[in-house]
Amino acid sequence: MSKSLIPKLEAIKQRYNEVADLIIQPDVITDQKKYSQLNKEYSDLGKIVKVYNQYKGALDTISESDEIIADGSDKDFVDLAKAEKMEAQEKIPALEEELKVLLIPKDPTDDKNVIVELRAGTGGDEAAIFVEDIYRMYSMYFKTKGWRHEITDSNEAAKGYKELIMKVEGEGVYGIMKFESGVHRVQRVPETESGGRIHTSAATVAVLPEAEDVDVEIRNEDIRIDTMRASGAGGQHVNTTDSAVRITHLPTGIMVVSAEKSQHQNRARAMQILRARLYDMEREKAAGDRAESRRLQVGSGDRSERIRTYNFPQGRVSDHRINLTLYKLDQVMEGDLGDIVDALISDHQSKLLAEAGQDG
Repeated sequence: MSKSLIPKLEAIKQRYNEVADLIIQPDVITDQKKYSQLNKEYSDLGKIVKVYNQYKGALDTISESDEIIADGSDKDFVDLAKAEKMEAQEKIPALEEELKVLLIPKDPTDDKNVIVELRAGTGGDEAAIFVEDIYRMYSMYFKTKGWRHEITDSNEAAKGYKELIMKVEGEGVYGIMKFESGVHRVQRVPETESGGRIHTSAATVAVLPEAEDVDVEIRNEDIRIDTMRASGAGGQHVNTTDSAVRITHLPTGIMVVSAEKSQHQNRARAMQILRARLYDMEREKAAGDRAESRRLQVGSGDRSERIRTYNFPQGRVSDHRINLTLYKLDQVMEGDLGDIVDALISDHQSKLLAEAGQDG
């Protein structure tokens, strides 16, 4: 690791100690927003400081061991020092790599909650069934992460869903779920197929970071709000009031519909989804501008990209962006996405490190 990073790490450690003092001040404790921000900063800096302390400890051990070895007056001490030095030296490379990853500038969007939109693609009824399968897979994965989710809108098919939109809340949701954006392809024998032929169907996943009011400005004159008759979730309950809400963003043509029972709730949800889509549009435009000078493909959120194939006859799942194939499809469909997520994040971090090296 470059010695030039040591002053940076020392500055981080100093800030960590400053935040530790600030967070217990009475005026901070009573200010929920400020306390929450400082608490988050303390947690983030703490992860770096913990590894840095281990790194410094290893360097100190090597230095102290060298002094004992150079003195050489006590053979037993020298042998012990050599063993401790070797042990410390073995730890250094892994600690340096961990620090490099921790020092990658963090995208503040990674901490946001998300809107996840699942839509049936090619494949007719089978595609709608696959949307339901993906929803079930994600909902079980969310449980393992301790995240909360709720369906905000859905359009049921005879079996499965033509469309399903949900909000997901938790720690670091977008930082993980952003890698799910794209076309998910399934290969299997449909229930309705008597000849046993394998069909290929697809579903599209869009993961949008939830936008706050400060992230996106939506002017009243830029939107049209219409109300209409709505059924309940999935079209099961007749509703004779005009509770469904459709919001059209006139400058972009983006249209959002929410059709639960409460008009007030529908309006709030539709605005939330509209804000997320506009925010995502701005982020994609900015990413596209940056990509003209440098391409960083994984995690770009390109919804037209085929990212993953679920092959049921062979029991395998393949992520095409990183050439990863796992023969554990049953576990993946039960929400065991850990291996895939870890591999995608690792690949993404490697690209960021390589990019940082080019900048340097």
